[in-house]
Amino acid sequence: MAPWIILVFSLCGLLQGQETQPPTVQECCQDGRDAAHRGQDCSILTALSHSHTCRIVQEQCCTAALAERLCNSGVELARRQGACDVSASSESHISKMCCDCCLLGLSSGPGLKCNLQGLLVGTQCAQTAAACCSQNTKAEVPTLNSKDSSCSQLHTDDGSCGCRDGFQLQSDGVTCEDINECLTGSPNCMSGQTCINTEGSFRCQRQTGCGTGYELKDNNSCEDLDECALGTHNCGPQFTCTNTAGSFRCRPKEKCSVGLIQDAAGTCIDINECVANDSPCPSGHTCVNMVGSYVCRRNIVTCGRGYHLTEEGTRCEDIDECRTGNACVGHGCTNLVGTYRCECRHGYTFNTISRLCEDINECREHYVERLCAHKCENTEGSYQCSCTTGFKLSQDGKSCEDINECEQNPCNQECANVYGSYQCYCRRGYQLSDIDGITCDDIDECALLAGGHVCSYSCMNSPGSFSCTCPPTGYILGPSGRMCQDIDECASASHTCSVSESCFNVQGGFRCLSFQCPQHFRQVSQGRCERVTCEFARDPASCRSLPLRISFYNISFPTDTPVPADIFRMGPANSIQGDEMLFNVTSGDEEGFFVVQRQIHGGVITLRRVLSEPRDFLLTVEMRLIRYGTAHLYMAKIAVFVTHEQPMRTSRKLPHLKSSL
Repeated sequence: MAPWIILVFSLCGLLQGQETQPPTVQECCQDGRDAAHRGQDCSILTALSHSHTCRIVQEQCCTAALAERLCNSGVELARRQGACDVSASSESHISKMCCDCCLLGLSSGPGLKCNLQGLLVGTQCAQTAAACCSQNTKAEVPTLNSKDSSCSQLHTDDGSCGCRDGFQLQSDGVTCEDINECLTGSPNCMSGQTCINTEGSFRCQRQTGCGTGYELKDNNSCEDLDECALGTHNCGPQFTCTNTAGSFRCRPKEKCSVGLIQDAAGTCIDINECVANDSPCPSGHTCVNMVGSYVCRRNIVTCGRGYHLTEEGTRCEDIDECRTGNACVGHGCTNLVGTYRCECRHGYTFNTISRLCEDINECREHYVERLCAHKCENTEGSYQCSCTTGFKLSQDGKSCEDINECEQNPCNQECANVYGSYQCYCRRGYQLSDIDGITCDDIDECALLAGGHVCSYSCMNSPGSFSCTCPPTGYILGPSGRMCQDIDECASASHTCSVSESCFNVQGGFRCLSFQCPQHFRQVSQGRCERVTCEFARDPASCRSLPLRISFYNISFPTDTPVPADIFRMGPANSIQGDEMLFNVTSGDEEGFFVVQRQIHGGVITLRRVLSEPRDFLLTVEMRLIRYGTAHLYMAKIAVFVTHEQPMRTSRKLPHLKSSL
């Protein structure tokens, strides 16, 4: 059968605070096993040492030996009786478990596998069952009548003795002797492990110990020992123990101020910085220790530039700047007595004041020679040429060649290369964009010419051009293609006036007018009537109150004409000093669109309200002229036609009525 696992702890070295020659862990373990064979309680063993590790090994080895003995009793019971009738006690469960597991292995039968695959019965149970199963081929389970007690371990049915796994029968045929598997070569220990024989089995242990401050665990791993918890440290009462990996630290409970350190007794004492530190003061100074600090006193001997004080502080010696530091910063260095000189690389010059190699600005030094055609940019130890916009650097690295930007088609339409640049221009009807100077935008001719229009009436823009249109009736597009000309329906006989009516042309149309002189008047010319002689009238007094002359006028102007706007002037044919004139609109202006204003030699009719829609007015205007005390009355009939806004505004002279005295 497989033996009970024995935990053995191997410690290398001595723990702090132990006696001079403490027992080894093997001795501690053997003492525990002997106590188990004597039947002692493993929890109250007599300690061999004050070492906590030794006490653990004693107890565990005692427990393992006791468990091994109880398990062997259970296995022997299973082989001898074939049943597990074990009296109940605190330790009987181990014997019953080994007995039951051995019966499980014996029931597997000869020639069957004994590894109990798939059964999670625990490691010890599985090993016990496998051991009983493997021995089942050599010895059958003894019957209840075979009770020869001379055999040290097992009995066979033929009366001979047998041994469990890990043991072999001695020459006396009764006693079983442990097999040393480490000598037979059967153990399979890994590299770096050593085979250690145990009673009825073996174990593999690390070849090297864990070292001071660690203990070896059952799985061959090293675990840190907490000396602070085990009480194996040697920290004094003024210190606190802090465990570390493999060791411990004693930290003072009371911290000292800067410049002081705690001694072994926990007292804060001064640190001599002048001795403890390596040259705490700079060269040329002497360190003077003080309580909790130190001061550096400058030596009396002073050295000039390029020299330093020797270690003894008695004389000055030359400083080799080329060796003590990178004095020339990457350039060659030559040491001189009390100074040094830099051997500068090409493109640098030595500055005797700063004693450094400074970059030569070739762009400034050779300005007259013009190293570069356009721009020169200084670099560390050299220079670099570049060109302005519109040029590229030639192969010589100095000259600049013009770039023909037009080859890259930068313009939207047409491109003209110029020296160092290019110029975009557009075809007729387009203009260059003010935003990028590249794109050609269509010219909206209809929106050009501030204060006027390209077309007299309506303009329609198109890509690169435009076209003009006129109102659908009354106008025709002129030869220029921009001006709208009024169609004179009266002259072209395209009007619809009757024979008795007169045709009057207006912008975009015509009017049919009928002029007839009223009673007591006769027509003397086209649009003019004169009063007849009152001596022949039946009522001469009433006749003399009529106007001397009635004149008919036809005028037209467009809608939305800005106001005030003078539309008609009237006055005597000739005026003399002393004339007095009165003007009045007697009819036709009931809504008050017009007003008559006096001037020096006449009057003027003014439009004072804006007319937004076409409209016809027939105004009757009277002019009363008082000359030499005699009043003379004149009348004007004015037909006013307000038409739609004219397609093309032109200057127009207002009609002028003059009296003839």
